[in-house]
Amino acid sequence: MQIKDIPAMWVLAVRRRLRIPDIAPATAELSPLIERQIEEAGMEAAGPWLFISRGLPGDASTAFDWEICRPVVRPQDYRGAVALGRLPPVTVASREHEGALSTLFSEGYAPLIREVEASGRALSGESREVYHAWNGPEAATNRVEIQFCLRR
Repeated sequence: MQIKDIPAMWVLAVRRRLRIPDIAPATAELSPLIERQIEEAGMEAAGPWLFISRGLPGDASTAFDWEICRPVVRPQDYRGAVALGRLPPVTVASREHEGALSTLFSEGYAPLIREVEASGRALSGESREVYHAWNGPEAATNRVEIQFCLRR
């Protein structure tokens, strides 16, 4: 586990209330929309895709708040169809997971939760997934950084 300070960042983002099985279809729908907005506005991406979850449940049937974000260099004037927002700075407990998406929870989230609990730190209820490398859901070469936001 690493403790990191993540600076504030500008993002194009779309929020949804969904369940864990709904993430893949939502991503397939929304990521091309966000990419189109970046291109049409002449913007520049400023980092990898970021998924934010608030109140992530421990089961697949409970709905939670989810947001797909693409960090961008803030444009001077943006009037696109996707919301431009600024994420505040946060302190996170972080762990990188390499492998198939099917092992993200068992080999990524679960060990990080145990490490955070053992450290005595308090979670804020927000978690993030930063997609440093994505090669498909079954690829062993995916690199996803899991971040649990900590209470300040």
